[in-house]
Amino acid sequence: MKVLIIEDEQIAAEKLEQMLHEVDGQLEVLAKLGSVKTAVNWLMNNSAELIFLDIQLSDGLSFSIFDQVVVNTPIIFTTAYDQYAIKAFKLNSIAYLLKPIRKQALSESLQKYQQLKSAFSIDFDTLLANIQGKAPNYKKRFLIQIGEKIKKIETDDIAHFYVLEKGVYLKTFEGNSYSVDLTLDRLCELLEPAQFFRINRQLIVNMDAIANMTAYSRSRVKLDLIPAVEANCDTVVSIDRSANFKKWLGG
Repeated sequence: MKVLIIEDEQIAAEKLEQMLHEVDGQLEVLAKLGSVKTAVNWLMNNSAELIFLDIQLSDGLSFSIFDQVVVNTPIIFTTAYDQYAIKAFKLNSIAYLLKPIRKQALSESLQKYQQLKSAFSIDFDTLLANIQGKAPNYKKRFLIQIGEKIKKIETDDIAHFYVLEKGVYLKTFEGNSYSVDLTLDRLCELLEPAQFFRINRQLIVNMDAIANMTAYSRSRVKLDLIPAVEANCDTVVSIDRSANFKKWLGG
């Protein structure tokens, strides 16, 4: 099992890691993070099977993480305060451990996670969505840093995402491009699949950005997008994605 620890007290984080290894020798701690900012940056580009999350971090309450990045990973909250329990369980929480954490309670929380995971033969993200009685929480906006300033861009205002010279960018319907610190693979997980489709290795397009389509060789389709893509971007749907692209168009 691959887990992430978000805890601003280094001693507490190291102690939790040690206890986790004592309870489950096969468990791997991917990272130990101490702030909302570092957690958001890590989660934008990485994922874990389970998160141990302290509520009060060095730069604020950890609940603000969920306002900045989509997190569908199951969470075990670790805190010295019990007044946040109700809010925690409105998120992806499967346990709420009060500090100092007892090994027995830690072991029971891991067992609960394993039981929930093995009891269903569906993806755990889908399970959580079903438990919470809602559709998956796809990303609604992106925060883009430009120098010292941060700009908010609504996902509905983005025409496409593209790769150019090893960097990833988004382009808005107004024609403005901004660098994005995410891979196209990760973006595919965050974006509403009914609205966005990855047509090839370079490009994810918004349904509303497609102006025209032209039949191309080998049953492929070439797209004309508004606004136009960068000169080096290929707008031909790849062979291996063509069938799914046509299904996507048809809803």
